[in-house]
Amino acid sequence: MDNKKILIVEDDPNFGSILRDYLSLNNYKITLAKNGIEGFQKFKKDDFDLCILDVMMPYKDGFTLAKEIREKNNQVPIVFLTAKNLKEDVLKGFKLGGDDYISKPFDSDVLLAKIKAILNRQNFVEIPDSEEFEFTISEFKFNSKLRFLSHKNKDSIKLSPKENQLLRLLVIHFNDLLPREIALNKIWRDDNYFTSRSMDVYIAKLRKYLSIDTNIEIVNIHGEGFRLLVKS
Repeated sequence: MDNKKILIVEDDPNFGSILRDYLSLNNYKITLAKNGIEGFQKFKKDDFDLCILDVMMPYKDGFTLAKEIREKNNQVPIVFLTAKNLKEDVLKGFKLGGDDYISKPFDSDVLLAKIKAILNRQNFVEIPDSEEFEFTISEFKFNSKLRFLSHKNKDSIKLSPKENQLLRLLVIHFNDLLPREIALNKIWRDDNYFTSRSMDVYIAKLRKYLSIDTNIEIVNIHGEGFRLLVKS
């Protein structure tokens, strides 16, 4: 995969250089600008996967720059950097379409983790979907519109919204791999340790519901995702 391109706009030359070098070492292609005016000029000349903007800058502050970027591109993720952590500024940043807000000084590893999480959310491959909502899974009938899972020998189960979404994705990918990151981004809108553990809990619940039919199995493909299998 191509290295992701990040625009850093930071008026402190020492801090900007350190941040550029650190992210470059982690295989990102970095463009560094020293103020908001230069930052917007460089933004218009290239396609970036993410922008990191210092809030307090001469000539043009980070909020003004973010507004101009959003007028050109309403999808590119924006992370704000600031030396102060005022609630009003944080809210303003998010209202302008910011994806995260980090106060200086910060742990560089935390920034790197946030960048990875944002880019994972932004760039995951959309899975094929369909309008279909009634499915047969061996001896089960599954209606994803009503969220009912029915078995001929048991009372119907009303699935929770996340159970319903997860089972529908598994059924749509019947006998094929459902990648973890795609399910996490589509259902939980995030791919991190906590959402991953949450999904494992929901997989366990679905296995329990389906366990009365020994022909059905949800297989864990280690490090990759899950497969819904039905023995013929």
